[in-house]
Amino acid sequence: MSKTLPLKELAKIVGPDRVFTALEERLCYAYDATFMEYKPDVVIKPANTEQVARVLELAYREGIPVHPRGAATGLSGGSVPQGGGIALVLTAMNSIYEVNRQDMLAVVGPGVITADLHRAVEAEGLFYPPDPGSSEFCTMGGNVAESAGGPRGLKYGVTRDYVLGLEVVLADGRVMRCGGRTVKNVTGYDLCRLFTGSEGTLGVITEITVRLLALPKAVKTMLASFNNLEQSAEAISAIMAAGVVPRTLEIMDDLAIAVVEKYGSFGLPLEAAAVLLIETDGDEEQAAREAAVVRSLLEEAGASEIKIAADADEADNLWRARRAVSAAIARIKPTKISEDATVPRSKIPAMIRRLRQIGRKYNLDLVIFGHAGDGNLHPNIVCDRRDPEEMARVEKAIGEIFTAALELGGTLSGEHGIGLLKAPYLASELGEVGLAAIVDIKKALDPKNILNPGKIFPS
Repeated sequence: MSKTLPLKELAKIVGPDRVFTALEERLCYAYDATFMEYKPDVVIKPANTEQVARVLELAYREGIPVHPRGAATGLSGGSVPQGGGIALVLTAMNSIYEVNRQDMLAVVGPGVITADLHRAVEAEGLFYPPDPGSSEFCTMGGNVAESAGGPRGLKYGVTRDYVLGLEVVLADGRVMRCGGRTVKNVTGYDLCRLFTGSEGTLGVITEITVRLLALPKAVKTMLASFNNLEQSAEAISAIMAAGVVPRTLEIMDDLAIAVVEKYGSFGLPLEAAAVLLIETDGDEEQAAREAAVVRSLLEEAGASEIKIAADADEADNLWRARRAVSAAIARIKPTKISEDATVPRSKIPAMIRRLRQIGRKYNLDLVIFGHAGDGNLHPNIVCDRRDPEEMARVEKAIGEIFTAALELGGTLSGEHGIGLLKAPYLASELGEVGLAAIVDIKKALDPKNILNPGKIFPS
């Protein structure tokens, strides 16, 4: 942006040690987990809600773009500061204020690392199910802004299903609270749901209250190998149709298996066309009973091998292999584009076939993995953004991936959000009337368009 920033006023609000303007410092906040890069004009790290409110009040007065940001693990360009302005980094607001066993809830700041919340509540015998793949790094504020999911979303749902209350700073600096501490709340519009998944375009989240569950007493983990990718997809449909809802049901295709084994030697079967990583949970009897049902269905579907983890260490090794996929496939080529087009469960086999066809059509390295049990596949395209011809093929392939998902009754995003990367395709899912409705909401809450401009809405 060309406008002169009121740096002295910003320093008075948050302190000079929380204002960063050097090029090297700004470059550190120019990225997220995509290939996109946009440098902010200044980086601000507020310590509390009051500072966030005063920064936004100033930015609103001056018309300065503000890009809220946590750990920047997002995969849709949702936090990159396109257009410059302020990168508002909330990682210092990282306190777990309360873990309440009686009310079964936790209250946290937006900068709390998700895995730290998992450990804190599990120490009390409680359970916070949402578990994004980046849970050891990502923050709760980012999780709420994107309505993040993860493998356990199949059985337990995503972030929005656990948000009870929020403190939010609006574009002009006003602070509001929505929701509360009760499981049931139907007072007026559901503002918690509105801000959850809004990707920083409607307000800045400064405090989060989430509901907790009782920690399951037992978890059974298994890995099933298949000689045919479509066969594994049919097995997924059979499991879901049987009425068993696993805790997780993940898929990795042969390319994902190969690169993960090269990356870390986890013992995955290199001869398999696909593997399914499945967990059941509950009390000991329920977890074992459901695992036996799942195993029977896998055998009927033609699984070539089924491994049952004997203990927690074996289960963790299987999950380390699954968690390594993103890092491993990034070694194939320098640019990785991770999509999360999602389809109804019954359409998983058809979607996998379409993905395979698209990869062949455009001669691309297209790796398939993801949360197959809820239809949330992650087709990853590995490419080189320095190659214009290849990137032209990638762009066409991405468009066809979204078209395929929508034609099969699905959605553009199951958990990554729209951000910058998917904004051009939004109208194809929402339609003109739906798009106009969310534009009206944005204008009502942020009439100057200072909050994360360019995200979600097509230019």
